[in-house]
Amino acid sequence: MKRRPLIAGNWKMYKTVPETLAYIETFKPLVAGVEDRDIMLAPPFTSLDAAERALEGSNIALGAQNCHYADEGAFTGEISPRMLADIGVTYVILGHSERRHLFGESNELIRKKVESVLRYELIPILCIGETLEEREAGKTLSVLESQLKEGLAGFSAEDLKNLVIAYEPVWAIGTGKTATPEQAQEAHAFCRKILAEMFGEDFSERTRILYGGSVKPENVVGLMARPDIDGALVGGASLKPDSFAKIVNFGRME
Repeated sequence: MKRRPLIAGNWKMYKTVPETLAYIETFKPLVAGVEDRDIMLAPPFTSLDAAERALEGSNIALGAQNCHYADEGAFTGEISPRMLADIGVTYVILGHSERRHLFGESNELIRKKVESVLRYELIPILCIGETLEEREAGKTLSVLESQLKEGLAGFSAEDLKNLVIAYEPVWAIGTGKTATPEQAQEAHAFCRKILAEMFGEDFSERTRILYGGSVKPENVVGLMARPDIDGALVGGASLKPDSFAKIVNFGRME
């Protein structure tokens, strides 16, 4: 089955509202002709509303970098999926390695967030990945299995029909190191096998699995050539419109 690629930019804690608007103004014409793949930008919360208006009518979807699992409540500093849906967000990144390792988010907490995002018909991008220590100890596959099984426990294939998975080896995020296409393909194929065991072969075959971890214009083509890699979750290289446009346009301008 041919899955439609998704190229997603995660800006993390970068860019003010004016910087966001300037980026979008430059970026939109660079990807205006792209029709065979999906494009998503995830600016910081403060820029979401302005970005949504700037992206209106374009081929670029809006994503959020995180959310709380409750619809509302006494959770100072948090943002709910209800608020995100209200301003036109389409995707929500959940379980990013920085959320797991810097902020202590557990598989169970991330599962609650997936559930909350689905309530508002938003598309969860569930991030999974192993640390360097786990890889060197030969635990990569067991870590990925537990993150998938615990993060998606209790859902049906129908619940998760729009789910996106992002495999991000923690040791390759922001380090300049990238998993080789072979390493990435092995992890993606394993994730697809686990999804098939959990939800069936059809679900597994249609679910997009992105690669994240120092994706750049120079390495995206090699990664995307692998059969189980369906796109990229891009960090640093998504902060400059020309760089991110080259990644979005992989394979189209050679």
